[in-house]
Amino acid sequence: MAEPGSIGHGHHQVLIVGGGSGGLTVASQLLRARPELDVAILEPSSVHEYQSGWILAGAGLLPYGETHRPEAAVIPAGATWIQGSAATFEPEAHRVITAAGESISYDVLVVAMGLQLNWSAIKGLPEGLGHHGIVSNYSHAHIATTWETIRGFQGGTALFTHPATPIKCGGAPQKVMYLADDVFQATSGVGVNTHVIFCTALAQLYPVKAYNATVERVAARRGIETRLLHNLIEVRPEEQVAVFDVREEGREPFREEIRFDLLHVVPAMAAPDVVAHSPLAIEGPGGWVEVNKDTCQHKRFADVFALGDVSSLPTSKSLAAIRGQAPVLVANLLAQLDGRPLAANYDGYTACPLITSFHSVVMAEFDYDLQPVSSFLVDPTQERWSMFLVETRVFPWVYWHRVLKGRLHESRFLKPFKPLVRALGLARKES
Repeated sequence: MAEPGSIGHGHHQVLIVGGGSGGLTVASQLLRARPELDVAILEPSSVHEYQSGWILAGAGLLPYGETHRPEAAVIPAGATWIQGSAATFEPEAHRVITAAGESISYDVLVVAMGLQLNWSAIKGLPEGLGHHGIVSNYSHAHIATTWETIRGFQGGTALFTHPATPIKCGGAPQKVMYLADDVFQATSGVGVNTHVIFCTALAQLYPVKAYNATVERVAARRGIETRLLHNLIEVRPEEQVAVFDVREEGREPFREEIRFDLLHVVPAMAAPDVVAHSPLAIEGPGGWVEVNKDTCQHKRFADVFALGDVSSLPTSKSLAAIRGQAPVLVANLLAQLDGRPLAANYDGYTACPLITSFHSVVMAEFDYDLQPVSSFLVDPTQERWSMFLVETRVFPWVYWHRVLKGRLHESRFLKPFKPLVRALGLARKES
């Protein structure tokens, strides 16, 4: 592997922009399929984060050390790591210009940059975060503070939000809330009384009807008040007031102010600005890379592919989605290099291990048709302790040792357990 930041990376067969989950998974699978392939990864960070583990670590369910590793340790053997960031995409010229001014050309480009969190889209939030009871598990710098605040909460109104934009791990806003409510209930016997409110900009708690019914029951059982079509637009930290834009059906839009003692914020999210302002972006909100939903190939530039959060693929933005998308993208990318038709198709499979307590998880799996699917041959809409063990004990190991290494379907001894294998990320769903 070349030294990070070294120059002379003028051209590569495959240039992957982004060394997160999507970029590393694709790179590993490409090099396992064709070890001689010239693959470069453009990534500025020196530390790789297992972001799915942030909530687990904050809640004390996973050692914090298991949520990150040096980027150099997860770059696949045979790949060139260019430690830098993209400043400009020039797909017509088949090249990317880095922030350091270097031009890198390619035969095929893979965009896997994730998304950006737009904290400033909520007035008063950037300066208020971390103070006056305002917290967020989506800020790596504030994870510890978030859970210290939750554990030390002395009662009152605990307000949790979900924005109007697509977000990574769509179930995370509720995961934090349910775990926090467990903490609140554990201290209710010593005089700590809490009113939990969940304000979501969406029209329902979860986009899949069957799973929505489940989380509605969970919220009702816990006595959580839910307010739909409430989008957080402003925070007044010192007053501890949250302002929402409310767009209920049959009424004119209006503003509603809610006073809080604790506020967990999930910010608006979008594609990174460098993508949103490039020729790769789809028209309209979000600025996502415009790709074919079946093949992961760009709709206007045949030598460009994308996956994961930065893509326009119309499914939940999650690690499970990447596990389904990566094999399809890799197969089609190799076909593009070979001049063959693109035959692999992604059916939208994704999953969200929806934590509903410190001992239960709903393993919400579904596809483009928003139909529940089950890898465990059980009713996937039910809360299960077994799924809690999978989420907290199995998935972290699978992430570091199977997913990032491109080993999604190698273990022969697991073939008799194919449904379980797919759910654990060791094999992809067949179309």
